[in-house]
Amino acid sequence: MKNLSRLTLALLAAASSLAFAAGSADGVSVVDPYVRMVPPGAKATAAFMVLKNAGDKDARLVKAESGAAKVVELHNHINEGGVMKMRQVQAIDIKAKGEAALQPGGYHVMLINPTAPLKEGDKVALTLGFADGSSKNVEAVVKKPEAAPAPAAMDHGHHHKH
Repeated sequence: MKNLSRLTLALLAAASSLAFAAGSADGVSVVDPYVRMVPPGAKATAAFMVLKNAGDKDARLVKAESGAAKVVELHNHINEGGVMKMRQVQAIDIKAKGEAALQPGGYHVMLINPTAPLKEGDKVALTLGFADGSSKNVEAVVKKPEAAPAPAAMDHGHHHKH
């Protein structure tokens, strides 16, 4: 009987550590994940998405992995002396009940040295890793970059003095 209770305790301990391992990943949902299609032979592309944290604790994305590229890194664009530069970051924070937008010109998942050409409609498997050891698998569709919308016509009529 003593052995049975030890086994039960061991199983409960294992189950609770598995529940903990799920952690941040369980509270974070991924909205509209996609990978930017690039010309064949391009050395890099990026994955974009919105990470929504429904949890009561802040979540911290610390890594991303994918078999679609030899190197996968978290990046951000920063304005350094008026010049936009891309930099690797150690983490992307997602506030409790908040969200983090991974979008062109901001945070993104950099896919360096793709392992195969990516065609429009292909699906790219990504694994997002969080600071608490939990992870979330995501499937991002490859999309052509959208053309920038034309600037809206501006009404300057209010500037004229009559």
